[in-house]
Amino acid sequence: MSAARNYRKRVVDAELDELFAALPALALEGPKGVGKTATASRRAATVYALDDPAQRSVAVADPARLLEADPPVLIDEWQYVPECWDLVRRRVDGGAPAGQFLLAGSASPKGLDTHSGAGRIVTLRMRPLSLAERSSEEPTVSLRALLGGERPPVSGGTSWTLEDYVDEILRSGLPGLRDLSGRALRAQLDGYLRRIVDRDFEELGHPLRNPDGLLRWMTAYAAAASSTTTFEKIRDAATGGQGEKPARTATKPYRDILERLWIVDPVPAWAPTRNHIRRLTLPPKHQLADPALAARLLGVDAGGLLGGQDAGPPIPRDGTLLGALFESLVTLSLRVYAQAAEARVFHLRTGSGEHEVDLIAQRDDGRIVAVEVKLAHDIADRDVRHLTWLSAQIGDELLDAVVVTTGKQAYRRADGIAVVPAALLGP
Repeated sequence: MSAARNYRKRVVDAELDELFAALPALALEGPKGVGKTATASRRAATVYALDDPAQRSVAVADPARLLEADPPVLIDEWQYVPECWDLVRRRVDGGAPAGQFLLAGSASPKGLDTHSGAGRIVTLRMRPLSLAERSSEEPTVSLRALLGGERPPVSGGTSWTLEDYVDEILRSGLPGLRDLSGRALRAQLDGYLRRIVDRDFEELGHPLRNPDGLLRWMTAYAAAASSTTTFEKIRDAATGGQGEKPARTATKPYRDILERLWIVDPVPAWAPTRNHIRRLTLPPKHQLADPALAARLLGVDAGGLLGGQDAGPPIPRDGTLLGALFESLVTLSLRVYAQAAEARVFHLRTGSGEHEVDLIAQRDDGRIVAVEVKLAHDIADRDVRHLTWLSAQIGDELLDAVVVTTGKQAYRRADGIAVVPAALLGP
């Protein structure tokens, strides 16, 4: 069966179709294995794979040659020959028509400001598969509709169980791993993580003196998933029982390069500009690109998660590890849906921790949909208290409020707050 027939349609496909019909150049950014090449190749007449040493050597010798082939031209893993970016930008400045160039990259080259392409090369983030992209079950609640501000009806049922969500946390949203399970899946995830340590850091100009130190730091970061734990506490937790924590001078490059590789994917804090909520805390909420990477770093399996097992180095968290990784899965999905709706995703937490809202989807005009994530079937008044508080603070700026659950039915409570099983939320 051909790769084209095996292709799993992505939410970003609709974004690409709309933008590429009007713009000369688009760039897809995201971690390795996320599906950028498969998605972009469907729109390309010519493909240059610059992770191939032979094709890369030709491109290094004569980068301009890449632009002379039959369009649309896909320059895959363009970061290996960063000159490509400026060549495409200049061609766009020269009046290139719509639908000419696609760039796909799994790292952001050091020293190259891709924002220099602003207005010429439009970038789209591509993340691992959202829940809506993994399931054959049709979502019944649209984030785009919730962002519309009309408080649409909420309904629908799902057969998904808690075990299904645990399976999706562990299975990974990387398309190439979807058909694997058991030891084969674990081996592939281990190989993915080892490649980051053994090859990707060096390719980005930062050879590692202490590879095990990086793995310990990544494990500590995974343990901090869905929290705003300080980086100092993450560094403290990365001792690996050796009594010596990594130096600050070592861990700062860890963070920087993992973000450039799109592996560390923190959720920024919401900083409202049109209301008077005070004492907000601004640290990001920690997330890895895929909750399966976090689970693998922590060495936890389905039995451990369902049994309430904690794992990894000691990191303070509210609730269970399963709750944190379920929030990671919902966060990944919501970010995919929000991007399609031209919205951005944040989190909210007051400085004292008295009030927090897990996720904030914000339109360009500043109005928001607030989302709480609960590892629960049933929702009580105490589960919506932060949403009720936020509504009282910002009034009409709150377009809608949602609790995402592991339950079976989507509905609106008497107070208007939507309760939506994660499997039923979609773009």
